[in-house]
Amino acid sequence: MTAAPHSSGPLQRSHYAALLAVIATVLTAYRILVIGHLGIDLYVDEAYYWGWSKALDWGYFSKPPLIAALIAASTALFGDGLLAIKLPSLLLYPATAAALFVLGERLHSVRAGFWAGLIFMTMPLVSALGLFVSTDAPLLLCWALALIALLKAVDAEQGWGAWLAWGAAVGVGLMAKYTMAAFLPSALLLMLLEPAGRRWLRRPQPWIALLLALAIFSPNLYWNWVHHFPTFRHTAEITEVGHRGWHPGELGEFIGAQWLSLGPLMGILLAWALARSRRIGQDRAGRVLLIFILPLLTLVSLQALTGRANGNWAAPIFVAACVLIPAYFLAERRRWLVAGVALNLVGSLFVYHWPDVARLADIPLTAKTDPYKRARGWTRLADGVAPYLTAHPDAILVGEDREITAHLVYRLHPRDYAAWNPGGRPPIDHYQLVTHLDDQLGRDILYVGNVPELPGMEPYYAAIEPLGKVVVPVHTDFRRTVYVFLLKGFKGYKPSAASAPTIAPAPTAESSTPPVVSRP
Repeated sequence: MTAAPHSSGPLQRSHYAALLAVIATVLTAYRILVIGHLGIDLYVDEAYYWGWSKALDWGYFSKPPLIAALIAASTALFGDGLLAIKLPSLLLYPATAAALFVLGERLHSVRAGFWAGLIFMTMPLVSALGLFVSTDAPLLLCWALALIALLKAVDAEQGWGAWLAWGAAVGVGLMAKYTMAAFLPSALLLMLLEPAGRRWLRRPQPWIALLLALAIFSPNLYWNWVHHFPTFRHTAEITEVGHRGWHPGELGEFIGAQWLSLGPLMGILLAWALARSRRIGQDRAGRVLLIFILPLLTLVSLQALTGRANGNWAAPIFVAACVLIPAYFLAERRRWLVAGVALNLVGSLFVYHWPDVARLADIPLTAKTDPYKRARGWTRLADGVAPYLTAHPDAILVGEDREITAHLVYRLHPRDYAAWNPGGRPPIDHYQLVTHLDDQLGRDILYVGNVPELPGMEPYYAAIEPLGKVVVPVHTDFRRTVYVFLLKGFKGYKPSAASAPTIAPAPTAESSTPPVVSRP
């Protein structure tokens, strides 16, 4: 299997670049229309990140700070609406497609670069994440830019510019998501395998660039050190470090997720190319792309096999994969690429308009059939809680979990809010990390939770007054329900975490009534 021939005429390049720009713009504009058409609220992580953006810092409980900074910039320009919060991702994915155009052109041809950008913009992972703000959006762009800069730096005879650009891209990528660290061993492997790379390792430029990356990343390291490394501990917990086992089913799910993320036919083409990796790796371009696919894919596959791995943890492999596929199939199987892109577009349209399809097919949307259920009902729920907050403006708003808290804080903008964390237990979210009730003795608390009673809470307060519940039907078998309490005269936490009450989440109830705010 041979690579597509190089072609870099200025007219051809401008033609393909303009065409890709038009396609990316149309797809982005369409996704904006879809967001409005679906009538969804913010997903919990989006509301969570928005809260971070209102208190900018060098780090947060579960993520580095770049996503919060991007949302802060967007909302400063366009307000705190739904689209303004999602805008960073909506814009960063087309930017990544442009970077892939440059990468594909550098490694193969202008046509390969065009197809790389097109495959990226239409792959199901980007189609899905394109509707939501995500840390993967800046990560993928930084990964692509870092790879371009690395190739320019290695190929140059001398100079600093490309190396410093590489260090900056890696550093900013680490501030987006720690997965960017996986770029470094692949970069080292590439340099060790090439004579030019080995020569550069004896020069100061790569090492100064690495120091630049660490300098950019260092504020987050310092923040973690000051806060006892919550982000690192959270990362270790979700990857189940120290709790290894043997989970072939998890591996199967992870591989299936990669296939679906790239698309049914594109996933087959990638698997076909990887199965011929020995042959593809004989030329320099193929070797570069494989180096930035196989190590991370293998690492996360082992993580899935022996622990746990979410489907997007290996997302950076798609940067190189989107170039590899057209580079090695464009000349002989162009129709397959056309079919793969068309299939991805049809699949995305089907998912985007599934509520419309379901309505036309007389299929009721339920908790099982609505893929957007987790982003529905939150605005009406917060509006139902609003009268209680208005009636008690001096109370501290406390949500039972980060999901409730994030949406209430976003919608209601309470003057004071905090997390409930008796006994000084290790924080499980950012609210528990940065908010405290210890110095709020005597204050009233407006508590919003999932259960109708608060057993064992009496010792903490002078009085507990149930105020009512808010019920928001979403589907016939799915509704959001919260219970609101006024906890008067906070007495302080008990000294022992063992004495703290445990509040179990309430089971999902069924209702077909309109939104209700009920009072006892």
